[in-house]
Amino acid sequence: MTGLLSRVLTRRPVDTTKSRTPKSPRERTWKYLSPLLRLLILTQLAFNIGFYAVLPFLAEHLGTAIGMAGWLVGFVLGLRTFSQQGLFVVGGWLADRYGVRPVVLAGCALRIAGFAWLGYAEQTWAVIGAVLAIGFAAALFSLAVESEVARQAVVWEQEGHGARTRVLALFSAAGQAGAFVGPLLGGLLLAVDFRTACLAGAAVFVLVLAGHAWLLPQHIPGRIRTRQRGGVRGLLRNRRCLALCCAYGSYLLAYNQLYLILPDEVQRAAGSQAPLPWLFALSSLLVVFAQLPVTRWAGDRLDLRRSMATGLLLVAAGSAVVAAARPADWTGITGLLPAAGYVVLLTLGQMLVVPAARAWVPDLADDGRIGLYTGALSSVSGLIVLIGSSAIGSLLDLGLPAAVPWLVLAAVPALTVALLPHRPERAERAEEADPA
Repeated sequence: MTGLLSRVLTRRPVDTTKSRTPKSPRERTWKYLSPLLRLLILTQLAFNIGFYAVLPFLAEHLGTAIGMAGWLVGFVLGLRTFSQQGLFVVGGWLADRYGVRPVVLAGCALRIAGFAWLGYAEQTWAVIGAVLAIGFAAALFSLAVESEVARQAVVWEQEGHGARTRVLALFSAAGQAGAFVGPLLGGLLLAVDFRTACLAGAAVFVLVLAGHAWLLPQHIPGRIRTRQRGGVRGLLRNRRCLALCCAYGSYLLAYNQLYLILPDEVQRAAGSQAPLPWLFALSSLLVVFAQLPVTRWAGDRLDLRRSMATGLLLVAAGSAVVAAARPADWTGITGLLPAAGYVVLLTLGQMLVVPAARAWVPDLADDGRIGLYTGALSSVSGLIVLIGSSAIGSLLDLGLPAAVPWLVLAAVPALTVALLPHRPERAERAEEADPA
């Protein structure tokens, strides 16, 4: 990996200012990115390869190999998300205070330890400890990377290279490319056992750690380390940002069901979980090939609020499709069609929601606090996922009609559209430019 990164970055010092302006808005964004942005986007690719080699198969491992009840599996998966998303605010604060490099390297080291631990964990307490380590590791390195990408995307936009959502869309596409490769790798490794998949995931992060120890600069030009207190207090008073966080959390709750309720639906329809990696691959390929066109389309027609609202409604529609089809109790290929429709609609919603939310945060954040506010976006979402996933797991154990959990998942994102701040980001900028 270090050889690949060095060739991409041509071993030059990472300079955040050198990039050329595209001749056309439709020209490929990658060609004009700074070396730092290229490094961070490749980081997202590598992170997700290691992560998704393990996570899609965790619920089945916990339920079958370890024998956990459905509510406990849901709680553990929610705890993993909460320890990652919920503690992003801590990672953001650390990145603002100490810089990107030390936080990224510490997160890589912790992720290596967490995956190795999970591979050998057989008791519930050990699984929970490993899951917490894995989640907090991502709260460190992923938040540091995401907040810096968001900051660099604003710089990109201010320099006239195009809308910041194009950079963030490319970042999302790279992550989904990793999410495509990861489950395929994990599926192959599961032919040996779950422990082998975990150790392979740890090995990926060993390579990531080595690459970043060599290539990531000690100090990134333009990034100010904020040491003053009071950031959390200002965040808690920022109702617009908190509303955005809650709306984003409803999307993340639905997305988290790819690992909780979708495997059960696939098992019911197909008699095994063999089609599950292909559904993950479908989601990832959609993002890899369609994210940038969708972002360009949305950027030409929708402000950030409308983009998020449309995305949330698509997410809700995906769950509604399964809820509508579930009473028919179809099996085989026909039975998998609603699940595929859920994945497609969820992914289309994701392609609108994620870049818009990340692009909106810098406009709502206080000066020098972009890491903290980016972390809050994920922390509030993580709390929603922790509570929501436990609730969904309980619904599965109660023997209710099979459509009920899916109806709940459809209602939540649809209702949270009303929480989105009502004034679009473009209006905020216009007011800042002309206070009169």
